[in-house]
Amino acid sequence: MHRYFLPLFLAFTAPSTFAQTPSPADLFGPLFVEVQTQKIFPDGKTFVDMTARRPAADIMADYQAHTPQTRAALVAFVAANFDPPAEPASPPLSGQRLTLKAHIASLWPQLARPALEAQAGSSALSLPEAYVVPGGRFREIYYWDSYFTMLGLYADGQDALAQSMLTDFESLIERYGHIPNGARSYYLSRSQPPVFALMLEIKPSADPGKQSRELAALRREHDFWMAGSYCAIKYKPCQRVVVMPDGSQLNRYWDDRDTPREESYAEDVATATKSDRPAAEVYRDLRAAAESGWDFSSRWLKEPMDLSSIHTTDIVPVDLNSLLWKQETVIADRCRKLADIVCATQYDNWAKARKKSITRYLWRDHRFADYDLGTGRPTLTVSAAMLYPLFVGLATDAQARATARLTRLQLTAQGGLRTTQNPAGQQWDSPNGWAPLQWIAVKGLSDYGFDKQAHDLASRFIRTVNLTYRDTSKMLEKYDIETRRPGGGGEYPLQDGFGWTNGVTRALLAKYPDLDPDQ
Repeated sequence: MHRYFLPLFLAFTAPSTFAQTPSPADLFGPLFVEVQTQKIFPDGKTFVDMTARRPAADIMADYQAHTPQTRAALVAFVAANFDPPAEPASPPLSGQRLTLKAHIASLWPQLARPALEAQAGSSALSLPEAYVVPGGRFREIYYWDSYFTMLGLYADGQDALAQSMLTDFESLIERYGHIPNGARSYYLSRSQPPVFALMLEIKPSADPGKQSRELAALRREHDFWMAGSYCAIKYKPCQRVVVMPDGSQLNRYWDDRDTPREESYAEDVATATKSDRPAAEVYRDLRAAAESGWDFSSRWLKEPMDLSSIHTTDIVPVDLNSLLWKQETVIADRCRKLADIVCATQYDNWAKARKKSITRYLWRDHRFADYDLGTGRPTLTVSAAMLYPLFVGLATDAQARATARLTRLQLTAQGGLRTTQNPAGQQWDSPNGWAPLQWIAVKGLSDYGFDKQAHDLASRFIRTVNLTYRDTSKMLEKYDIETRRPGGGGEYPLQDGFGWTNGVTRALLAKYPDLDPDQ
């Protein structure tokens, strides 16, 4: 039996990060609810990104003493007490159309931000060095986005900027024990897919001091994901840890809060209202899906067309557990290099146990799939998540062959890799294709020798990006890969900028120079 235990003094005494750093909902309570419920702003993220002009206690005292009685009065109260978030800069106009690579290079300065010192009254978290934001409404650094952005930064010779982002993430782990979804107080209760180990492996540092700091950060992040080990038992998960029927441990997505997401408050309340389950359960599942990065997808739904049927916390995801296996192998290797044999053995054993459990529960009927704790069986959804075991090097050759075949038959569209086959109306479903999943598929297939298939997928996606760029002059967050048009769905308008699309496109062009549309 594989068990992972945190020291009990850590497990029971570590304070929650959101208790240390209150969010806008914590600070402004009834005012926050009223602003979001009345939809004072079209995008719920606007208010939580605003900066209070004076202490929250003073604002709330005035609010309680003179509660606005009309919508207009509420709008005036917010305007008098909060500064709006900064609008993203517009890309510079050019007298001629740039090549795709030149356009991407021109966007890095637009998306780069200097080191940030947290401002009183703001939800933004301090970051000690420069960083890159995705773009549009996404005004802060995001966790898993940044890995794919870094691929492009390195391909464009922006090594210093990529390295400074690593420093920012190390700083977040040192302060909060994990990397939050994004660098905002309202994101602290969850993380995102754990790709920090992958970031460090793109261009490993040779500096012993930096290596030591990186290893400490990796181990602390692993502790965050395994913190539920002390309380998880068979058929009763705890936090992000699940004990499988044979006693082995795997992980799930989770969120430490069970309230509506602050940046999508009205939407979450509306979703919970449609469910016959306790609202807190629905909120937790919505938040857990946000931690997955796939917010939202039929992967997490009992009824593919009904978001209120979301049950993310019942799902043991193949992508998350593949990434944690990779994290454990990276930690073991780094411990070995530092001659810490005890550490290396410990993480090797955890990685071996995880791989065995993944093979037993997440590989069924010749495919990798998520596991549903409620049914005790793999889910029926065929999704791009099945390519993660190839991406991290966990799959056997036979598993890779089966995955490559299924990808070719069911997930390959004219414009790239499908997210799922389900046209369920969620943005992480058909017909949308996403840059990070294209990279995961291309690299995974290529690493296992399926070079022609990897090249073909890369070609399809680059053509989609380039055609849309020629039509719109934009790099977009997501694409309709069935028709090679801008993507749709989701809770907010299509965003352009866009960090991970820039990064993946540039990395694919570096990997396959023959696919450059301007050559």
